[in-house]
Amino acid sequence: MDKKKTKNIVTIHPVTRLEGLAKITILLNNAGRVENAYYQVVELRGFERFLQGRPIEEVLRITPRICGVCPTPHHLAPAKAADQIYNVEPPKTGKMLREIMALAHVVHSHILHYYAFALPDLILGEKSKPGTHNILGIAHQFPEVAKKAIRARAYAQEAQAMTGAKATHPVTALPGGISKGITKEDAEKLWKWGKYIVEFGQLGLEVWEQEVRKNKKMMNLINSDAYKMDSYYMSVVDDDNALDFYHSNIVRVVDSNGKEKFKFEAKDYLDYIAEHVEPWTYLKFPFLKKIGWKGLVYGPDSGIYRVNSLARLNVVDNIKTPLANEAMQHMYEVFGGKPAHHTLGFNWARLIEILHCGERMVELAEDKDIYSNDYRIPVEKKNITGEGVGVIEAPRGTLYHHYKTDDEGKVIKANIIVATTNNNGPICISVKQAAEAMVHAGQYNEDDLNKIEMAFRAYDPCLACATHAMYGHMPMVVEIYDENKNKIRELKRLN
Repeated sequence: MDKKKTKNIVTIHPVTRLEGLAKITILLNNAGRVENAYYQVVELRGFERFLQGRPIEEVLRITPRICGVCPTPHHLAPAKAADQIYNVEPPKTGKMLREIMALAHVVHSHILHYYAFALPDLILGEKSKPGTHNILGIAHQFPEVAKKAIRARAYAQEAQAMTGAKATHPVTALPGGISKGITKEDAEKLWKWGKYIVEFGQLGLEVWEQEVRKNKKMMNLINSDAYKMDSYYMSVVDDDNALDFYHSNIVRVVDSNGKEKFKFEAKDYLDYIAEHVEPWTYLKFPFLKKIGWKGLVYGPDSGIYRVNSLARLNVVDNIKTPLANEAMQHMYEVFGGKPAHHTLGFNWARLIEILHCGERMVELAEDKDIYSNDYRIPVEKKNITGEGVGVIEAPRGTLYHHYKTDDEGKVIKANIIVATTNNNGPICISVKQAAEAMVHAGQYNEDDLNKIEMAFRAYDPCLACATHAMYGHMPMVVEIYDENKNKIRELKRLN
């Protein structure tokens, strides 16, 4: 990682322990105080453009290639959109198998982020030697936890392979359901894997209690203003406002006091969400349309909202699996009430969600309908509606796939708003908050810079997913500044 300082500018490039390419630029005033901080995404991809002209059923096999970290949500969200385009409701078994796939992916993704990226920051600290502040350091100091994390993640991967036909980039979801079923023996394996994930989820929460909650210094950091943001929160919810990763098409938004602000069907998302563009990043800034864009600020007058694990728990009224619901209530007792605005609390919420996913996998595996042969309803082109919006809760938050097609089901227009894009504004604010707390009079050390990175890492950003819009060329503005931050030249390519 290149961490360097020129006069009044601190650059961290590239930032570490995330998927994708980004850098952080911190601008200091003459007194050495943080004047501004920019979380800049410096990569670009073009999925929305080259999906045009493709049959919608083919889209379901293309969009998982958006990312190797989170391919499953990009398979299932367009599958829900395709169901709407073909005007078909998948049978119970088809929806159950899709849900198993979604839950297994959440477990697989959360374990990677928490144990490889976040936990070293939370429990190693000064105890780790240079070069071991990572998953290797966790494996050295907590070998049994590391072994069980690898096994739990392997079981989640097996569950994805069973339901998706491939461990990565699944292919089984089709308009009207899923292309293959499972056997009774497969269901028994899913039950066993789910049970193991439940036990591992409980272990993860025990480690949090022992190694994080009992660490006064770390809890002071988690509770500090540097890692708090009073914001709106968004998540998919079921009919009872409970946690729902796959089935529902209802989106709920609560304010910083936990009061419901908006509730809408996914098909109406454009009435509630708009996207702002800044010239210094390829990532857009979604905001609540009815509140408005007020810049990179937070509070009740700002339309910026947050998604992801803690946001989900802030939005829902309950979790319908008992162990996870109890763990959630305990978290809010520790944080002093609901909603919690602790940015580093996203990590605690991930552990609760791992537990929930394991519990729910067990419930589904115990239902005999899971191995029924009634897993897809055939579709006909004469029923094509021409439009569909699929929404699910990906590990990193609310994911929208919106497609318009012609009468043959070929895509005319595509719009994808991924979780990391939803969180772009909050990530930028969190980086600035941490920088203001860690850099004083122009002085900082390696640990301070890592604490700034912790602010964005809590969101588990996935930048390959988030940078997806392209128009056949790349508009670009290059601004050149002197050491006093005066712009001396501007180069443009806009068409």
